[in-house]
Amino acid sequence: MNAKDLVLIEGLEIRTVIGIYDWEREIRQMVRIDLEMAWDISRAGQSDDIADTLDYKAVSKRLISFVEASSFGLIESLAESCASIVLKEFDVPWLRLKMSKPGAVRGSENVAVLIERGSR
Repeated sequence: MNAKDLVLIEGLEIRTVIGIYDWEREIRQMVRIDLEMAWDISRAGQSDDIADTLDYKAVSKRLISFVEASSFGLIESLAESCASIVLKEFDVPWLRLKMSKPGAVRGSENVAVLIERGSR
């Protein structure tokens, strides 16, 4: 594994039920995912074959499906669940995931958590 290679998904926006207040449980709000995943891209770089790389479209579609169907109180819990999916289902050894909830605090552009999981 070339520990320096990363596959990125940036600004993946998904609507979901997220929040601890009663009013938040009745609406769908936007969350944004920024994801860095360790992946050796040298094989795919030589073969030019999707089978030799991490399919970022498949990762994105899986996260969209999961997040849209989910209902969490905290972005921390949602971030942990998303990280677990990527690590287990896509055999990614390490990731850094930023889970944002734009506009969650009046006067701020964004609030977020940033987690790293796995071994690089």
